[in-house]
This record gives sequence, C-alpha cells and structure tokens, in this order.
Amino acid sequence: MKKVLSLVLVLALAISLVACGGAEDDNVLTMATNAEFPPYEYMEDGKIVGIDAEIGAAIAEKLGKELVIENVDFDSLIPGVQTGKYDFVMAGMTVTEDRKEQVNFSQTYATGVQVIIVKEGSSITTADDLFAEGANNKIGVQLATTGDLYCTWDIEDEGLGTVERYNKGADAVMALNSGKVDCVVIDNEPAKVFVQNNPGLKILDTEYAVEDYAIAVSKDKPELRESIDKALGELIADGTVKKIIEKYIPAE
Repeated sequence: MKKVLSLVLVLALAISLVACGGAEDDNVLTMATNAEFPPYEYMEDGKIVGIDAEIGAAIAEKLGKELVIENVDFDSLIPGVQTGKYDFVMAGMTVTEDRKEQVNFSQTYATGVQVIIVKEGSSITTADDLFAEGANNKIGVQLATTGDLYCTWDIEDEGLGTVERYNKGADAVMALNSGKVDCVVIDNEPAKVFVQNNPGLKILDTEYAVEDYAIAVSKDKPELRESIDKALGELIADGTVKKIIEKYIPAE
C-alpha cells in the first residue's frame, strides 16, 4: 500500500511540474538563430545581438511574450523548428522554394545580396568568371546557407568548380586567406565585416544573387505564424523595422 501511495505521489508531482512548465512556456517565444552573421546576428559580450535579435524581441513584446534566443548551427535551424524545439527562426534566412516545402514563412522584412569575396589580385573579377568554360575554382561557403545552395546548383552541378563547406562564414574566409579556396560566396553585410577585418581581401563589384529574408515557423503552427506575421507587419508599418535595420546598416 505504501508503494502504491508513493507511486501516486510521484505521478502527481510529475504532472504538476509538467503543468507548471507548460504555463511558463506559454509566456515564452523561443527564437533559433546562428550568431555568425553580422549585423543580423552575432555575439557581443556573451550576448546575441543584431538586427534579427532586436526585431525578434520587438515581435515578442507585441505578443506579450518573453523572448529566448538559442544559438545553433545553421543547418540545425529548420529541423529544430520542424520538430517544435524552437518556435521560430530568424537568421538572415532566405525564402527559397525548397525551404517553403519544409516551413512556413512570414512576409519579407529585409533584402540581402550574395556577393563574392576574393584576394586582391585574384583572377576572379566578376561572377561570370565562376561560370567560364574550364573554370575549376574552389568556392568557400557556410554550410546550408543560400550561398551553399546557389553554388551547388550553379557551379558544382555544372562541373565548373567545387564547393567547400564550413560551419561558419569566418572559417570560409580563413580558408580563403590560407589559399584553401579561391573565393567565398556569402551575404553582403557579413562580407563587409570580414573584409574590414582581413586586409588583402575585397568584395567584387558584382552581385551573385539577390534574396528576401523572412521568419520561418513550423507548418504545424499556422496560428503562430499568423500572429508573428501580424506583429511583424505592424512593426514594418510603424517604422520600427526600418529603424532597427538602419541602426546596424546606415543608409548611404
């Protein structure tokens, strides 16, 4: 009888803890990102900061929620939101047809440009050089980013070169510095930071691709996507999003 009573008490306690946890979770929005993408998300004094962090916080505030940001590898973002581990993703994430099959997206809140970083004096002077007959360049990219996807589709699949994948954009740039790759394809904003911090590198005056950034939410949570999209729309309309972006990327 004592064993049965103990088991009942343990089960009651477990149910109570789960209930409490659920109540707390109702007041929290978990945002997944990859803090290797300045100025959209990066680490500063041990904290994740940047455009996406601030917009995410503004969305959470509008929804009356507390924002918790998780820093994970880029290729873990979509699987994490699909399984419900995270509520949404903001990581300078480009809307692509493949990704739209896996998650739902909000409206666009920013536009990005994929560019090419090379060493000064490189024989690669335009994006067209990557598609020249007989081209066999080694192209550095961050794993699972659109730079990776574009180069795989456009170059590797055509036999015009090889794609070297790195977990961090900074690692791809390091490989360029050491001669392991011939160029790096990455978003323009972090590219500016990398070039500034690495003398001898430059960004080609040519666009590799133009893309739209949006928030990714699980297809199993249409109501959450709708509420996030509504809050984002209001923040765009009242100028908050523009103000945050211009804080990090001053208008020229």
